[in-house]
Amino acid sequence: MKTYEPILTPDKPILQTESLSKKFGSFAAVKGVDLEVRPGQIVGLLGPNGAGKSTTIKMLSTLLKPSSGSACIAGYDIVKHPYKIRQHIGIIFQDSTLDSRLTGRENLEFHCMVYKVPRSERKLRIQRMLEMVDLMEAADRPVKNYSGGMRRRLEIARGLLHHPSILFLDEPTVGLDPQTRATIWTYVVRLVKEYGMGVLMTTHYMEEAEHCHLISIMDQGRIVAKGSPVELKSCMEGDRIQLATADDAQARDWLQSEWHLTPATGSEGLEFTLPEGETRLAQLLTSLPVEVRRLSVRQPTLEDVFLKLTGKAIRDEESGMHERLKYSAQRKGKLK
Repeated sequence: MKTYEPILTPDKPILQTESLSKKFGSFAAVKGVDLEVRPGQIVGLLGPNGAGKSTTIKMLSTLLKPSSGSACIAGYDIVKHPYKIRQHIGIIFQDSTLDSRLTGRENLEFHCMVYKVPRSERKLRIQRMLEMVDLMEAADRPVKNYSGGMRRRLEIARGLLHHPSILFLDEPTVGLDPQTRATIWTYVVRLVKEYGMGVLMTTHYMEEAEHCHLISIMDQGRIVAKGSPVELKSCMEGDRIQLATADDAQARDWLQSEWHLTPATGSEGLEFTLPEGETRLAQLLTSLPVEVRRLSVRQPTLEDVFLKLTGKAIRDEESGMHERLKYSAQRKGKLK
């Protein structure tokens, strides 16, 4: 018996925005964002803190009204038909929203009630979702006794109970260990393949962004680049070289004057992009006027692309904000 039937049309986007914008007084948080998510697609929205990611997600989930522009989900306008929109979206927030006093099953039953899932279908839907995320054995235990990974899996199950057309994932694996993150993504990729739903996600783990079919990089309220992970990495136009020498300052000046490169100086030496690195690196090393002490060569990553486009390293940006918030909470006596 088929129990999952989102309303999807393969040749049309599930989600589409046109010049979506949001102002808070004179401050423009989101400036003319165009996004599209089709059935079976995972689309990533990446950006540093303050880029406008969360504001965009809040508009799409009807928590905020846009100042201008438009957005449709499953054919419904987010301003004109907010109730319909909520029926077609599932949301997994960065922070857990489960009731830890209830059991896993009771959390799902409550969600079915809120979303008015037909009473005759609730038991079967809950059982299927619990089986899908491997929580049947823990279904009748209080959520307060769940691990972080188990809670995330339960939230995924809960987000799918009402059969949404699109799932919003806001930093879905933050704070989880690498093994649990990998497990969560196994479920997400499986869901997309089996049900053809769309996913719009934010993350600061670049290895997770590799799961995306398309990525939009957002900075200062605007989309500054779009493309698949492969397409975005191709904009780096070369291999990433890390080079430590007997005299890095002399090597940097020589690379600038003779090779017209712009090395950055880091803790491990000089870092730069070398076009056609596979064929040109040997020539560079042969003519370099100082002794080479350490060398590494790698393909560009999404982290490199992000740094090039925004001028920030996303891990440092996100982790730095987390530490500042934690410190602030400790100062106020809210976190011990």
